[in-house]
Amino acid sequence: MLQRFFIFCSGSDVDLLDQCSAGEKTKYAGIGATVFFTAVMATIAAAYALFTVFDNPYTAVFFGLIWGLLIFNLDRFIVSTIKKRDSFFDELLQASPRILLAIIIAIVISKPLEIKIFEKEINQVLLEEKNTMTLANQEQLALQYTPNLNALTLQNEALKKEVVDKETEVNALYETYIAEAEGRKGTELIGKGPVYKEKREKHDAELAALQELRKTNNDKIVANEAEINRLTLDYEKRVADTQPIIEGFDGLMARVNALNKLPWLPSFFIFLLFLAIETSPIIAKLLSPKGAYDLKLAEQEGAVASWVSQQKAQRDVLVTTDREVNNRVYADIAEEKELYDYKRKIARELMQMQADAFYKKQKSVL
Repeated sequence: MLQRFFIFCSGSDVDLLDQCSAGEKTKYAGIGATVFFTAVMATIAAAYALFTVFDNPYTAVFFGLIWGLLIFNLDRFIVSTIKKRDSFFDELLQASPRILLAIIIAIVISKPLEIKIFEKEINQVLLEEKNTMTLANQEQLALQYTPNLNALTLQNEALKKEVVDKETEVNALYETYIAEAEGRKGTELIGKGPVYKEKREKHDAELAALQELRKTNNDKIVANEAEINRLTLDYEKRVADTQPIIEGFDGLMARVNALNKLPWLPSFFIFLLFLAIETSPIIAKLLSPKGAYDLKLAEQEGAVASWVSQQKAQRDVLVTTDREVNNRVYADIAEEKELYDYKRKIARELMQMQADAFYKKQKSVL
């Protein structure tokens, strides 16, 4: 039962193979088993690749089975269409398009499994790329907020410096009128005279201006700090909103690109392994000598070709004969006087009817 299933997988004619020896059946069962297990591996590889895309095991398994059936049908078609010929070069030339197709299939099958085999190394590459993308994203977003933040910070520093300068000026005026009262500077008269009073009034006026300036600048600084906090929160929110996109950067294409950044030699050997598996049915059929099955198949196809050629020749003779008979029949009829007189009479009546119709039409116009 299992042997017949693998023979079916090889694309061979089961009825014709039943007439051959057990060795022929074993050979084609081996070819069919290779085709079957290649399709199984294609199903596994496609299911994993689709799982990385859809992140849904049921969808991945469903489409993986469809892909496996497609590969199975292609491999079965490839093997079944290679016919044994007298020249190995002719067989190789016949199989070359199939070998090229097998190489393409091997690439498609091996790549998802390479991604799974080197998953840890790929994750490390993706982590480094995500970190780089995170820093780049933060820098790009910062470019939108940094000018405003710097401008507000500088403005606050300028407002604070203005208050400090005013305080220095007021302190200097305070020192001036105190020194006048103590007789250390100015008039150098101890006591609160007119000069002291004048300097005291000037200090009090500047002190009031300082208090007003401090209040005004503090209000501006508070407003600027509120705007700085708002811009900072907005920046952090933008970073947080875009970070999931970066964290999700682990799809199939990203993993393929990460795989290409790893050393190529291990991936190349895995590709060679799948190429050997995929082309093994073709190579086995090319290298195997002509067997009883191949001879019987050639005989059967030759018999069908001969029968078709014979039927075509008979149809050609039938058409040629029928044409010659028709030509002779119409030639004999053309020489009969009775047929000539009858057609002459009919033509005369037709011309008379046309003349009468033309006359009636002209008369109606006049």
